[in-house]
Amino acid sequence: MDKKKVAVPLVCHGHSRPVVDLFYSPITPDGFFLISASKDSHPMLRNGETGDWIGTFEGHKGAVWSSCLDNNALRAASASADFSAKLWDALTGDVLHSFEHKHIVRACAFSEDTKLLITGGFEKILRVFDLNRLDAPPTEVDKSPGSIRTLTWLHSDQTILTSCTDIGGVRLWDVRSGKIVQTLETKSPVTSAEVSQDGRYITTADGSSVKFWDANHFGLVKSYDMPCNIESASLEPKSGEKFVAGGEDMWVRMFDFYTGEEIGCNKGHHGPVHCVRFSPTGESYASGSEDGTIRIWQTTPNHSVDEVAKKIEGFHINKEGKTADKLSDA
Repeated sequence: MDKKKVAVPLVCHGHSRPVVDLFYSPITPDGFFLISASKDSHPMLRNGETGDWIGTFEGHKGAVWSSCLDNNALRAASASADFSAKLWDALTGDVLHSFEHKHIVRACAFSEDTKLLITGGFEKILRVFDLNRLDAPPTEVDKSPGSIRTLTWLHSDQTILTSCTDIGGVRLWDVRSGKIVQTLETKSPVTSAEVSQDGRYITTADGSSVKFWDANHFGLVKSYDMPCNIESASLEPKSGEKFVAGGEDMWVRMFDFYTGEEIGCNKGHHGPVHCVRFSPTGESYASGSEDGTIRIWQTTPNHSVDEVAKKIEGFHINKEGKTADKLSDA
C-alpha cells in the first residue's frame, strides 16, 4: 500500500477574530506578499511564500471585511465596518488617507494601473477614488441592485465586476457609462469572485456551486456542485488545471478543473473557511477561517506521513530565530 501523502500547512497566527478575506500581490522584485482582513479590525501583511508576519495596519475601529495591495505592493487598502476605507503605505504602515462612507464598506480594489481605488458596501453605491487627488470627491457609479459583497476590475480597468450580499448573480459594469452591461446569473448570492491571472476566467462561488465563466464573452464554461456550501474558490494561476474551494465544512479541497474530480482534501481549520486564494506562483495557496488562522498549503504535497512524523520528531525550536520587524508606527 502506498504511503499516503499529507499536506502540512504553514499556520499563521496573529488575528484574534475570524479571517474573512485574503489577497496576494503579484510577484514584485522583493517577492510576493499576502494581506489578510479580519473582524479584529487589524489587517496584517505577510511574506506570501513563508507566511512570516511583516506588520499590522492599525487604525480601523470596526471589522475589516476586505483588504488588498497594489501591483507593486507599495500601498494597501482596506474596507471596514467603521464606515470607512483606508489607503495605507505598505512599507511604513502609515495611513495615507481615510475615505469616509455613510455605511459599512464591504469591498475595495485597486485598478490595474494602481491610479484608482473602488469601494462598495451597504450603501449599494460603487465609488471610484482618484489616488492622485485624494481629496477630490469620488466618481459614483449607478446604484447597485443590492448591498455590495465583492468587487474587482477587469478588461484593463474598463469593466468592474460586483456581486451582492442578498441577491444572486455577478454584474459587469462599464466604467465609462456607469451602467450594468452584463449579468452572470446564479441561483444563490455570489460570496467570492476572482479574475484569473491570465484574464481568461472569472471564478465564482455561490451556495454549493463553483462556476467558471469566460471573462471576455461571459459564457458559462464549467459548473461544479460541491460537497457543502462553499464560500470561496480560486483557480491555479499557471496551468489552470486545478482549483481550490473552502466553506462551511472546515476543509479546503482541491479539484481538477476539467472534470471537477476531487484530488485533494486538507483538514486543519477549526471553523468554516471564509476565503481561499492561490499564490501568484501557483505553488501554494492560502485559506482563512472563522478560527482566526491563515494556513498556507503547498499545491503538491511532497511528504509522506512517515516523513512528516520524522521531521516533527526531529524538530527543535530555534530560540535564536529572528522574527519579522513590525511595521514602524503601524
